Amino acid sequence: MKNKNIFFKSTCILIISGFLTKALGFIIRIVYTRIIGEYGISLYTIASPTYSLLLTIAPLAIPISISKLVAENKGRSIRILTTAAMIILSINFVLIALIFITKDFIAINLLKEPKAGPILMAMALTLPFVSISSVLKGYFAGKQNLVPHATSNVIEQIIRLIIISLVLPHLMEKSVMHAVLGLILLTIISEICSIIVFIFFLPKKISFKNTNILPSSKITHSILDISLPTVSGRIIGNIGYFFEPIILTNLLLLGGYSNNFILAEYGAYNAYSLSLLTMPSFFVSAIATALLPEVSKYNAKGNQKLVKKRIKEALLFSFIIGLSFSFLIFTFRDKLLFTLYRTTKGSNYIKVLAPFFVLFYLEGVLTSSLQALGQAKKCMHISLFGVILKLITLSIFSLMHIGLYSLVISEIINILFVVFLNFYYLKKEVN
Repeated sequence: MKNKNIFFKSTCILIISGFLTKALGFIIRIVYTRIIGEYGISLYTIASPTYSLLLTIAPLAIPISISKLVAENKGRSIRILTTAAMIILSINFVLIALIFITKDFIAINLLKEPKAGPILMAMALTLPFVSISSVLKGYFAGKQNLVPHATSNVIEQIIRLIIISLVLPHLMEKSVMHAVLGLILLTIISEICSIIVFIFFLPKKISFKNTNILPSSKITHSILDISLPTVSGRIIGNIGYFFEPIILTNLLLLGGYSNNFILAEYGAYNAYSLSLLTMPSFFVSAIATALLPEVSKYNAKGNQKLVKKRIKEALLFSFIIGLSFSFLIFTFRDKLLFTLYRTTKGSNYIKVLAPFFVLFYLEGVLTSSLQALGQAKKCMHISLFGVILKLITLSIFSLMHIGLYSLVISEIINILFVVFLNFYYLKKEVN
């Protein structure tokens, strides 16, 4: 009963904090979209796939490794944390240098938007701060102490809302570009606040002169054995996301669509349609985050009965949440869009996507379960096949003169393929 209480307590803490974080995130999005306008949103959106790829590579899925290793008691927790931090910081500085060298090439030749260069550089500078915060989240998740995670998320969003509200209007007076760059770089301040909160919750008796906190080669291997297959799957997914606007833009231009149409519709699709559809994802993310150390712990002990029970409970909760929110978003899409963003752009895409997002909300729990069972490589393979399928279908449908619906259809195909394949392999593992 105590073990069950830990799982549900962790999930409830993350759901409550996730709700507050998401609510604050929506307010932040409303504030900055109204300040920087549609053109600013379009500039931000065109660089977002690249940023998403960088955010995947930067932490190298090490937070998942930390959570799993700490939950399984595979070494001294603080040493796991410090080793992970050293690995991540090294990767981050390499990424910043790489973006500095390639930003103009990516902006001009791939994204077809020269103004995206400085935006990409600003995004790269946020990486070390986001990554260290993620490492600390992984550590506390492994300890099944989600209070620091919840507290840092809420404080981070409050700080972000305050500084965006105060600073962004002044930057907008100079230019849209100043405002977009400010929006990105202000993330650094909020991430520093998040890190400070985590440090406050760390054990007070840590001796930093003790050699036990120095990076360990054995722990490094353990971390990378879990993180590399996991991050490979995520990188594959984000490479697909990176190429998505490139393929879409070039093929739609070839089909006779104007660059302004593509920029506006792709911006509406990402900033409004997907933003609204992924609104309940914080529920599923909370369940998946709490589930990973729980399943890892019981799997390490050989308690398959509790492993199956936890996975079934997590899938059932995720399905109920996904079904409820998909129905509400589908039914009230125009009212929700107008209330949140003062526009109904993207409503047509929501109408098609919403029924399939019921399955999308299961993906996080399925993937987390497979990772906890040591099947990160399987997740990577599924991601690879899913991305290949999405890009192929996107290319085909983009030539059919159906506008952004080529992206909508390829997204649906990807959701169906990835979710059903994850479910198939998970069923094989737990039976």
